[in-house]
Formats: sequence, structure tokens, C-alpha cells
Amino acid sequence: MQDDLIARAKAWLAEDPDADTREELARLIDAEDHAELAARFGGTLQFGTAGLRGELGAGPMRMNRSVVIRAAAGLAAYLKKNGHGDGLVVIGYDARHKSADFARDTAAVMTGAGLRAAVLPRPLPTPVLAFAIRHLGAVAGVEVTASHNPPRDNGYKVYLGDGSQIVPPADAEIADEIAAVASLTTVPRPTEGWETLDDTVLDAYLARTDAVLAEDSPRTARTVYTAMHGVGKDVLLAAFARAGFPAPDLVAEQADPDPEFPTVAFPNPEEPGAMDLAFAKARETGPDLVIANDPDADRCAAAVRDGDDWRMLRGDEVGALLAAHLVRRGATGTFAESIVSSSLLGRIAEKAGLPHEETLTGFKWIARIEGLRYGYEEALGYCVDPDGVRDKDGITAALLLAELASVLKAEGRGLPDLLDDLAVEHGLHATDQLAVRVQDLSRIAAAMRRLREQPPAELAGLRVTDAEDLTRGTDRLPPTDGLRYTLDGARVIVRPSGTEPKLKCYLEVVVPVAARSDLPAARATATELLTALKRDLARAAGI
Repeated sequence: MQDDLIARAKAWLAEDPDADTREELARLIDAEDHAELAARFGGTLQFGTAGLRGELGAGPMRMNRSVVIRAAAGLAAYLKKNGHGDGLVVIGYDARHKSADFARDTAAVMTGAGLRAAVLPRPLPTPVLAFAIRHLGAVAGVEVTASHNPPRDNGYKVYLGDGSQIVPPADAEIADEIAAVASLTTVPRPTEGWETLDDTVLDAYLARTDAVLAEDSPRTARTVYTAMHGVGKDVLLAAFARAGFPAPDLVAEQADPDPEFPTVAFPNPEEPGAMDLAFAKARETGPDLVIANDPDADRCAAAVRDGDDWRMLRGDEVGALLAAHLVRRGATGTFAESIVSSSLLGRIAEKAGLPHEETLTGFKWIARIEGLRYGYEEALGYCVDPDGVRDKDGITAALLLAELASVLKAEGRGLPDLLDDLAVEHGLHATDQLAVRVQDLSRIAAAMRRLREQPPAELAGLRVTDAEDLTRGTDRLPPTDGLRYTLDGARVIVRPSGTEPKLKCYLEVVVPVAARSDLPAARATATELLTALKRDLARAAGI
């Protein structure tokens, strides 16, 4: 068995085009580090609806140039089989380790396969790539990014010509083509022949960002902004300048791209401590709003003054605020969200007489809703201009938030005041999440199995009125690995994360509110219920 492991590692080493991973793998082989080799050669990194994402390093279970070349070859074969043999593939990338290399390899493989390839001019936000696909009439797009994952990770996100991320069955068909790549020696990789784009596409994207704002809206909101060591700063500043907003005050320590993400444990605005520097800047400058992007700038976070300090708004709160703002502006079309997001959006849409749809988790599903006007997901993702970008977009979401803050500022109010209005009108919708990060993925499978075999009859003293196993699908949703519990005044959804080694549990309670004076008591009740839901659910799942 160990001889076979060494043989497979040596065969991989012989084909590896990257000096860094060749050196790394040669050390492991020389040291006969069978445990580490088994971790890298015990399978292959699976290509799915999130594309590829994983830790950088040598071997088929890691992100590296060999894996990316195979993925690109599989995508090229899929496109050719589907009648796009001479089509354009546009490629974007972030500022993580190896991202530029992976983008260049993808361009080379596409060119070698007879397709046309165009690479964005430098590391840019993911929504610029999503925009470029339809703007340039491409048949597919690739974004090299691991979004807000830890520094050691990278990823490979695939879009088709409609500008949306892949969904089944395309993911499985591409995965089959990847598996059919027997050797890298069979993949032509010329050293030239693709196009490196200039700023024309970026300029077109920026011109499009103006479309999310009302023509005569106030543009007075003062902001603090952090790019979280990612690629959002220059594009966001340009968008704010075009729109006529005051230039945001930057969190200097996090303003420029740095693949090591030195100031944060995880480069995700939702993670504890990630916003500390932004809050420090806000205490110093006293803005109306704090805005953060994640490293590839497809997500947008916001924070507001809370008494004498600042607090992060939950993704569901921002989702409701943007929806209410669009309704007030007279928006028409369908409002959509993933099933793990707050039910408040449905109530806002219903009151406005607008269609509302729920989808599976991920913008690959939300973006496909017919007649979409606005879509959001609780994990800080907002699609506010689906005609321009059929994906979440942290730049245009930031613009719309700044417009809303400006409108409320002109009325002598702030974002928390609008949240209070929504609570009085629709009930207080309070959400929270129980997320368990694991080293051993079998713990997630065990928790899901336990909940299926012994479903809870009651959580937080609330009766479970409906328990759905989403692997069976519903009349509105295709099958997915998840569980949904409906309770008297609450909802719980449990699912494995699609991009991280986490079990995620999404909790929502709805507390009726008769008047603004009842809000403090309603919030206290909601907090108690959410705490009890976390406790009881963790016990039921054995986590």
C-alpha cells in the first residue's frame, strides 16, 4: 500500500509544472511521510457547484497548478461538447497566493483547446468577472478565488455564458471531463495566444454601478471602509467617486491586497475580531456607516452606531434594509432569497405586492430566478442589479447601502430606525447561527444522521410542527443535504457548509410587536429563544 502511495506521488511529481509544489512533494517523498502523502493522494479534490476550493499544496487533494490545469481542460472539453468550441472564456482572479498562475494556466489551456481566452488586467473583484461574461458575450467565465477562506486556501469558480455560476447537471458533466484527463502531457498549453484585457471592461462595469442608484437621491453618507486585505478598494473608491459620495475613510492596515491577511484570523467580516480595526477607525472619524467587503469583494458587510459603540448588522438585517429601500423606490420584479435567509423578505415583498421566491443556498440558484429584481443571502451576499451582475456584488450593494443611509440621514434617522419600523410592521425577525468547524468531516455526517434518526419534537420549549428532510426535495426545491424544522414562532435549518468544514445551523424566531415601545421586551424574548434554540439543537445533534 505504501509502495503504491509513493509510486503515485512520484508519477504526480514527474508531471508537476510548478517548482514550489515539486520541491514540497519531493521533500515528502524523500522523508517517506506516508501520513501526509496519504492526506494528499487519498482521493481528488472534488469539482462541484462551488467549483474547486481547498488548501494550497502538492497532490490531487490540494489546490495547485496540476489540479487547475486538469479542471481547465475538463471545462474546455465540456464547452466543446456543447457547441462552444470557438467561444470566448473570460478569466478573473484575486490576489491570493498562486491566483495569477492559476488564471494564466487556465488561459493557456483554453487557447490550446481552440477556444478564445481573455484575462482581466489585474486582481479585481469577482463581480467584475461576472459582469464581463455577458458584457463580452463569453461562453464561460472562471474566477480564481477562495473568497473569505483562510490564507492557505485557493479556489476555482466557474460560470457559464448566462453569467451565473454552474448548477447541476453542468457540474457533474464538467467533473466527468476532468476525470477523463489521464495525463497533463495530453493537455496543450501554449505560452501565448490569449488576450489580456485593458480597463475597458472595468470602466463598463463602473458605468453600470450608477444604475443601482436613484437619479436624484442624496449622496451625503460618510463611511469607513475596509477591503479586508482583498481586491475591493480601488473599484469601490472609483464607484463612490463616480456616484458623488464622500470618499470613504479607509482602514489603512487592511486597504491593500495581502494574501497573508495579517490582521485577521479569518478574512471574513462575520468572524469575531475581523472588524475591530474598522470599528477603531469609526470611533476616530464618526461616520454614518461602516462598510466592509470580503477579499474578493462579492460580499458586503455593514455596521451601525449602537449607543456609544458600533455593531455589525447581520446579513438578514442588511437584506431587509435593502429590500425596504428598493420597495420605497418603487422597484418591481421578484424578490428572492435562499431558504436559510430570513422570512422577513417574504413579508416585505407580500406587503408591497411583489413576487417572492426561495431557493437553495447559493447565488447560483438565486440568480436564476425568472424576473429577479433583488436577491440576497444571509452570508452577506446581495444582488441589487441582476441585469448587470447575476451574482452577489459587494460593490453595488455598498453603493445602495450608502444611498439608503443618505436618505435616512436627510430625515434625521439612521438604519436602526428603519429596522425598528420593519419590526413593528412585520414582527421582530431575529436570526442567529450555530456553526461548528470540524477537523474530522465524519462529525458532520454523524450529526446529520443523528438528527435524521432522532428528530427533535421540541426545541427551546417550542413544538416542532414540521420536520423536512431536504434530501427528498420539495415541490419548490430540488434535493439538497439539509433539514428544516418549522416551530411555533421559529424556524431552524441544518446543513453542511458547501465551502468550509463546518456544520451550519440557521435559526430564526419571530416575535410580534404591537408598538415601538414593545421593542426592548421583544428583543429580550428573541435573545432568550435563540440562546435556547442553540443549546437544544446542539444537544439534539450531539455537537
